[in-house]
Formats: sequence, C-alpha cells, structure tokens
Amino acid sequence: MINYDGKRFRKVLADPAGDAPAALYRQQGDLVWAEFAGGDVRRGSLAGTRDADGVISFSYSMVLDDGRVISGHSVNTPEVLPDGRIRLHERWERFGAHADNGVSYLEEVR
Repeated sequence: MINYDGKRFRKVLADPAGDAPAALYRQQGDLVWAEFAGGDVRRGSLAGTRDADGVISFSYSMVLDDGRVISGHSVNTPEVLPDGRIRLHERWERFGAHADNGVSYLEEVR
C-alpha cells in the first residue's frame, strides 16, 4: 500500500527546463493533502482521499500569477517506476470560467 506522507511530486513538463511547482504531500489514514507554489502558481492546495490501491481523488484550487483563481477535481492513479519513485497519472477537470479537462503526469521528486 502506498503511503504518500512526506513525498514531493512535480508535474512532468514537455520542456525539462520549465519551472513546475512541487507539492509536499501529507497523509493521515486515507486523507491526503498538499500545498504548492512555483512557476505561474502563487499558491495552491489540494485535499482528498486515497483508496486501497493508492488512487487519490481530490479537489484542488490555485491562484495564478495573473490573478486567475482555478479550481477543479482530479483522480490520480499511481505507477511505481523502475527506480522506485511514483508517477501519478492525473485525470483532471477544471470548473467555472476556466473549464477544461485533460491528463497530466506527476513524478515523485527525491
């Protein structure tokens, strides 16, 4: 069973030189949460639950440098990489004026 407590994750970017915020995940039982900042994100947070297979379902909100407030929902399915790190396959959906959806990948940063 995956324990996310204390693990840091960062979005995998097409440009490796890009700046993506890193989030420090915390976990207590099935409750998972994190805060993040960096890149074009002034402040962001997420909160949700983890199931027995390590899949995290959470809601998120963030304030971007340009003042936009973004919120949405995401389901993250873990994959253990050959080096032991975790990659999260993230299916996300944004709500409101900035509605969108897609798939992203987050990788554990050591």
